[in-house]
Amino acid sequence: MDKVVSSADEAIRDLQDGAVIMSGGFGLCGNPENLIAAIHRKGVRNLTIISNNCGTTELGLGILLKSRQVKKMISSYVGENKEFERQYLAGELEVELNPQGTLAERIRAGGCGLGGFYTPTAVGTLVAKGKEVRTIDGKEYVFELPLKAEFAIVRAYKGDRWGNLIFRETARNFSPLMCMAAKTTIAEVEHLVEVGDLDPDAVHLSSVFVRRVVQGRGYQKWIEKRTVRKKA
Repeated sequence: MDKVVSSADEAIRDLQDGAVIMSGGFGLCGNPENLIAAIHRKGVRNLTIISNNCGTTELGLGILLKSRQVKKMISSYVGENKEFERQYLAGELEVELNPQGTLAERIRAGGCGLGGFYTPTAVGTLVAKGKEVRTIDGKEYVFELPLKAEFAIVRAYKGDRWGNLIFRETARNFSPLMCMAAKTTIAEVEHLVEVGDLDPDAVHLSSVFVRRVVQGRGYQKWIEKRTVRKKA
């Protein structure tokens, strides 16, 4: 039951070219920094990444994009990455944009074993092009398919050796849903504790969804746009 591995590089040992990866984080908040760096070092390519966004030009998942390891992004927001814009406009990157709530629900559907769902979001827009539209109680809904992945990489605030996880505030975001929707979940944790140290009522994700745990190190906890008050 002890799922702790020695390093981030060991944790992604079986990640290969062409893999589909879900990556937790909202902007740069809650990014699995150690695992992203390990994927960069490994040099795997043609990756499909499902994440809220692709970091910035120099940070987060943008590191993998800049090194040309990413083939396709499935995201809801891409506004902080100039290299993303350049690659997309040049036809070098496939992009599938989703409304943010739709992205979260598609991931949840994948984790819960659902075949899809109907939503009124995006009806009549380019997002709905080619998709089934059904009228229910006089209102149009577009059918969205679930999202699944071979790997999910997430960062938790605390985790025990079995893989029970606690996320911290905004860093929780998509991560629990992604862990449910992937075949192999790899969690890097800021604080690794012994089994029994976590309050069961505080656990956000059960160990049953986690395959590997690694102690995270050297966090930079990047900030996209630093805003501070002026001195009085």
